[in-house]
Amino acid sequence: MIDPGALFRAGLALATMAVIAWAVSAWRKDVSIVDSLWSLFFLVAATVYLHQAGAMGPRAGVVMILVAAWALRLSVYITWRNRGQPEDYRYRQIRANHEPGFRWKSFYIVFLLQAALAWVISLPLAAAISTESPWSAWDWAGLAVWAIGLAFEAGGDWQLARFLRNPDNRGAVLDRGLWRYSRHPNYFGNCLIWWGFWLFALSAGGWWTVVSPLLMSFLLLRVSGVALLERDIGDRRPAYRTYVRRTNAFFPGPRRA
Repeated sequence: MIDPGALFRAGLALATMAVIAWAVSAWRKDVSIVDSLWSLFFLVAATVYLHQAGAMGPRAGVVMILVAAWALRLSVYITWRNRGQPEDYRYRQIRANHEPGFRWKSFYIVFLLQAALAWVISLPLAAAISTESPWSAWDWAGLAVWAIGLAFEAGGDWQLARFLRNPDNRGAVLDRGLWRYSRHPNYFGNCLIWWGFWLFALSAGGWWTVVSPLLMSFLLLRVSGVALLERDIGDRRPAYRTYVRRTNAFFPGPRRA
């Protein structure tokens, strides 16, 4: 059973993070910093759940390690990727659509919204950390799915970063490695990671937290992930149109002729 008090305190912590990050973004005139903050929302929420639980069972310890490994890697990678860059074009478009007054509107359009989404998506972490039921086969399944997900996410990020560092690839499309089988292997990996966390919650009796991976899957496929990135990429990179015809959008699979 998840302690309502833990959920309230986690929500309060995430809202506080959103306020501080928004203030920094208003000063810098760049809301892209929320991308670096996104995964850290979950690490903070998990820490609150652990503190409220009092005792740390074997499942809670494993889940905390996995959350920390995923959150810190992703935050460091995004911060490194965005260093010295202007505000991400996605946020520039949001800014243009909500002027005048975007500096103030960005608090709830960007930061508070992401904190609220993170709070809902963190529910499997609360269930897995708060319950001391015995370790089961579902936990092993969750660990395996999480590990496969991290391999796709981190592997996809590393391959893309290496590709972009080569000036000979300017304007080209990465279609090798994991990107040969999926146009967004890093997003696919992120999706698996949250299904893995849900399997830990399932083992702890929190089957109803399936809303979390379902919401994450929807966001990655239809909102902030695949759909948003591919909205105009064919116009910016004509070679991407051929890549689209030959390669699965999300789920890895063999290339089409």
